[in-house]
Amino acid sequence: MEEKLFNKGFLTITIINFIVYLVYYLMMVIIAVVAHNQLHASFGQAGLASGIYIIGTLIARLIVGKELELIGRKKIVRWGAILYLITTIAYLFVPTVAILDAVRLFNGFAYGMTSTALNAIVTEFIPEKRKGEGINYYGLSTSLAAAIGPFIGLLLLNATSFRFIVILSVILIGISMVALFAIKINNVTLSPEHLSELKSWKVSSFIEFKVLLIAGVGFLMGLSYSSVLSFLASYAETLNLVSISSFFFVVYAGIVTLTRPMSGRIFDRFGENYVMYPSYFFLALGLVVLALTHNGFTLLLSGAFIGLGYGTFMSNGQAVSLKLVSSHRVGIALSTYFIGLDLGLGVGPYALGALHAVLTFRELYLVSAVIPVISAILYLVFYHPDRIKKNVATIPSEELA
Repeated sequence: MEEKLFNKGFLTITIINFIVYLVYYLMMVIIAVVAHNQLHASFGQAGLASGIYIIGTLIARLIVGKELELIGRKKIVRWGAILYLITTIAYLFVPTVAILDAVRLFNGFAYGMTSTALNAIVTEFIPEKRKGEGINYYGLSTSLAAAIGPFIGLLLLNATSFRFIVILSVILIGISMVALFAIKINNVTLSPEHLSELKSWKVSSFIEFKVLLIAGVGFLMGLSYSSVLSFLASYAETLNLVSISSFFFVVYAGIVTLTRPMSGRIFDRFGENYVMYPSYFFLALGLVVLALTHNGFTLLLSGAFIGLGYGTFMSNGQAVSLKLVSSHRVGIALSTYFIGLDLGLGVGPYALGALHAVLTFRELYLVSAVIPVISAILYLVFYHPDRIKKNVATIPSEELA
């Protein structure tokens, strides 16, 4: 008999993850506007207030990846939720840009701490033979939050106030925190050997070498996709497609919702290559269509292709990471993978923004379309799961220090 995927624990953690990411994206899209309009920050200062969040997230992922199994998943996720709540409340008390930067840094750390723990905890509730399908359903919560969050954020900012948005966010996080204290969360039982390994201060206790390739590919995919997040609104203005562009992420989310279950089943039945290669192809195709678009239909069509590409890669890259490691290394592996993704999304706006000084938007999207092709080539040449396991297992411990 097939084990039940949609159990109470899986559904609870997935909904909490949706809320955590929803608040992240909701605040991310409005914070620069708030900093500029209410705190009279320059555009540069407003950009820093938005981007410094990622620094806090990366610090948290690096630390939590190592400490997750040592301190325990239960403590990490609950303390993360408490800190996420406190630092979100702090948005109500930001008289200056400097204080806003500090709040954003700590809020990013709390988000990174909570989301990294949730990514590990959910694996406990997914049947072993349905890992790909389960991770894809779980990843759907992140993709939907990425589409709904910016939409709600801008809608509420125009209709209400920043204070109202913060209070709404506090209520949502508060509900999630209560749920995390109510649900049963098991910590991983560590053998003396595993305990000693995680307590050490070798590089391998912070970074999982087996998933470095997937994390590196994740960096490139995030870098490519950041061109959409950062410049779509400005690009739509030059095309006189501002009104239709607001539906871009709705199409993106709709396609991801429809295809996630299927891509998860393909992953489990046929293997990762049957979903990874199409993800590279569709992201490249979507960016080419976006670069060549002249009307609303092709703009939305590009959103569908990009959803099939980046949306598919996000969750299946996570599933690949889980496939390469044993249970006591899950936290470090997922931390390593998401560091790659976050770095790509964080570095992208600056790197591609610098390129935009010499390239048009159309040329910029064509350059971005080349990146998934490079990702596919790297994956083809270097991704051999059995070889990765064998090679890393034979590296002397002193070489990992």
